[in-house]
This record gives sequence, C-alpha cells and structure tokens, in this order.
Amino acid sequence: MNGPHLSAPLRRGLAAACAALLFLAPSTGTAAGAAPSPTPSPSPTPAGGLDPRITEIMRKPEYRNAQWGLLQTGPDGGRVVHSMFPDQFFIPGSTAKLVSVSGPWHTLGSEHRFVTPLYAVGERNGATLTGDLDLVAQGDLTMGGRTRPDGTVAYTDLDHTYANDFTGATLTPENPLAGIDELARQVRAAGITRVEGDVIVDSRLFAPDPVLDPTPTPMIVNDNLIDLLTTPGDRAGAAARLDWRPKVAPYQVSSAVKTVAAGEPTGITVTATDGGTRIRLSGTIAADAEPLLRTSPIGDPAAFGRAALIQALERTGVQVTADPAGPNPVARLPRDYEGRPRVAAYTSPPYAQYAKLILKVSHNLGANLGICLMAVATGSRQCEAGFPVLADFLDEAGVDRGQLQLTDGRGGNPADRATPEALVQMLTYWQRTPDARLFREALPILGVDGLLAENCRDCPARGKVFGKTGAAVGEDALNDRLAVGAITIAGYLDRGGGRFDPFYAGVNGASTPGPNTQDVVAIANDLAMIAAYLQEEPPTP
Repeated sequence: MNGPHLSAPLRRGLAAACAALLFLAPSTGTAAGAAPSPTPSPSPTPAGGLDPRITEIMRKPEYRNAQWGLLQTGPDGGRVVHSMFPDQFFIPGSTAKLVSVSGPWHTLGSEHRFVTPLYAVGERNGATLTGDLDLVAQGDLTMGGRTRPDGTVAYTDLDHTYANDFTGATLTPENPLAGIDELARQVRAAGITRVEGDVIVDSRLFAPDPVLDPTPTPMIVNDNLIDLLTTPGDRAGAAARLDWRPKVAPYQVSSAVKTVAAGEPTGITVTATDGGTRIRLSGTIAADAEPLLRTSPIGDPAAFGRAALIQALERTGVQVTADPAGPNPVARLPRDYEGRPRVAAYTSPPYAQYAKLILKVSHNLGANLGICLMAVATGSRQCEAGFPVLADFLDEAGVDRGQLQLTDGRGGNPADRATPEALVQMLTYWQRTPDARLFREALPILGVDGLLAENCRDCPARGKVFGKTGAAVGEDALNDRLAVGAITIAGYLDRGGGRFDPFYAGVNGASTPGPNTQDVVAIANDLAMIAAYLQEEPPTP
C-alpha cells in the first residue's frame, strides 16, 4: 500500500476498513450502577497549558482546516486536566466500540459464557439415531476457534479480518474448527455412531440485520471467513503455494498466482462464485515477499457450520447419511427442544475475553454482534431491539447519550457521532466498577499490543497508555488524495500510584497531500504521540 497513487477501488476499500480500524505503524517520535459523571468545563485549555510538543503537532499543515478535540479528567471525571471542545460531535470511528462493548459487558456480565447445545431429535436405538442432530446457535463469536489451552482468546495485533485491506495481517495458530470438533467428540462419547437423518444448524436466535455491516449471524465459524495464505514459489515463474482454512465442504479453492522476481509488485485478487463456495486466487507474489493473507466471506454461515459438523462427526467415527454439501434443512426444525436429549454442548470462554478481542484488534463483527446479543437478552429476535438496552445502560452509567449517535456497534456508519465528553464519561463509569482493571487492560496498550503495539515502543509512555483507536478515511476524488474524516483515540493514562486518567484526543477534517496511505498512518502516529505526551506530563494534585 506504499505507492504514489491508489486506484479508486483501493481507496474505497481503505475507506471501508478505516471506518473502524486505526492501524498505527511504528512511530518515529521520541517521547517519551453509577451516579451521573460530573460535566467537564467546555472552555478550551489555554495554549500554554498543553505540552509544547502537542501544540506543535496540532499546528502542522495537514491540520490547517481541521478541528481538534481533547479531554482529560481526573480518575473520577470531576476535575478537568485538559479540555478542547469536549461537547462537540466528532466522528468516532472505532472509539464507538467503547460504548458498544460496554453495553453487552454490562448486560451479560464479564463471566457470561455462551453454551451452544446439540440435541438429538428422533428415535435412538442403541448407537443409531434415526432422526436429526440439531445445533442451536447461540451467537458465540469464535466457537472455540481462538481459544488457547488456558481458556483465553488468542488474537494477533493485525487481525485476519483486515487481511484484504492491510498487508501484514496474520493468523492465530488455533484450529478454527475446535468447537465443532469438540461437539463431535461429545456425540461419539454419548454412544452415537450413526445418524440416519440430517444435521441442522438452528439459527433462530436472531434475524441477521444488514444495517449492521459486517452482519452478525447466530452461527459464526472463523469470523465467517475463509483464510487464504499465499507463499512464493521456489523461483520466479513458479506457481505460488496456497494453504487455506477451514477446509469444509462444499468450499473449493484454487490458485493461479505466479511467483515473480524479488522486488517485483505483489498483487493478488480473490474471486468467489457459487454463493462464495468456489474461490479462485490470481495475480503475482514476489519471490522475496512474506506470505500474504487474504480472506473470502462465507456465504451461508449456517450451512457452513452444518457441513463442518458433519465432517467432524465423520472424523470421530460417527457416520451421517446426509450430504455435508447439501442445504441446511431448517424446515425440519422442531418448535422447541423441550424433552429432547442434549447429547453435546460447547461452552465458550467468558465474555470479557471476547470483549478483549473486540477492543484489542477492533473486531467489527464482534462489536456488531453485541447489539444483537443485547436484543436477545430482552427476548427479541430483532437486533435493533439492542439499542434501547444500550440506552438504558448508558443512563444508568451516567453517560449523556444525547452526546452520542450510534447506528451500529463498530463505529462505521456515516451517521455515528460522539463527543469527547460522552466517551470520557463511559471510561469514567468503568473506574467505579469491580471490572475496572479488566476493562482497562482489554484496550490496546501503547507499544505493547493490539493496534497500538508498534507505536512508541521506546518512549517513556510505553505500557502506560490504554487506548481504543478509531478512524474514518475516505476518497477525495476531486484532489486525488485521501480524505481523513477523523482519527481518534480514547482510554486511560497511567499517572502512577494507581491513578488512571480517562482521556480523549481526536481530529476531524485533517488532509493529506496525496493518495499515499502512509500520510494517514502519520496522522494516526500523531494521535498516539499526543496520548504519550499527555501521559508524560507531571501529575497535578
């Protein structure tokens, strides 16, 4: 993505990704149930009150037409340390996830675990089930596909869900079918070795809402993605090597990618047909290139889960007469499962682990899923019913929701807005809860992990800023450049002695000199450095 010019399709792709992701490359800077939150003063911090390094950043030419927002308070939100336009709406990008993750965290509880049951629907005669196995999807975000042996959820600093938008995305080593395999083992352990019927995924938990993009589904395997990893061949002209996962019928993958000489351009196109089940890669990869990850969406997550389970059963010695490549026969589902024997169940890690994944890597699907899960908590199947639940929680938490506009969970809708004050109120709420540390450490940590891993690795603030990042970047076709709607960061500053100041820093309307994505990265670095400089200031009484 380091070229002098980006094509319009690539710029549109970047815009879609950056609406929720702020990817921060290494910085070259040296730097080191609640009562309502008090309302910070709206008056701007005098110029002399900010670290000169911060004002120097804000006066750069790329911010000539921009609007800055800044708010830092004491731990309880009452005393204002720095303030610039705290009650003005800013485009939040993924800092909106501070709100959308907080809602289900409060509604479900940090220790909530998703239990996905598998029922035998039919007649059992010894080891043979004449009937169906029904997997009742529960909105489990990973179905064991990221769970480490110690029960925590694995992530990489640049997640595979961003592989089509940013070079350098990597996979976690865990088996994406681990939960499905566990269900199959339990069926075999229950004494069933033959199913004369079908396997069905029951996805009636909630109805997919296309307004939420990416659209959550009750059944999710591998983030509803096929991973495609291309490695250069042994020499220029040789076919590139391809590995992909998870390998589930009826998905078929082929590659026509060729290896080119070292230093030559790498460009791979992924084409999917037949409902996403036929995937073909074409293009080139340089002989000296690192393995390149791309993804292709799973067209029908329920049918995919069904096929994966049938194949997993067969691997454990359970014969199923149904074709794994067939449709998911939902018409066979019973009205309910009262009296039906449960022959297996997969139990997820606690929700706090999923929240950590969502916040560390800016996981869009997981953030949108939280809206649907709040709806389910009320007994509704319509994801929109999650927003009133979120509204009630914000009222309870002392967050002025009039200073928020949210149409999704990821922070990617053009209508989404948030004031610095509202986000700082959200952060302040968590300081008063038993989960304060758990929530804080779920955020990316400057110079350590998540989307702040590569920033400020050698500065004094490393490890002392916990911040959710956000961005909204689009195409300025008129001037052949990238239009930076917003770059934001919000979280906590470790001020020492157990004191953590909530803060927000953001800029609306910055400009870049051209279409080079590194100009956007530079703006993102500026926000990270502002957070670092705020942390380095000597604490005041």
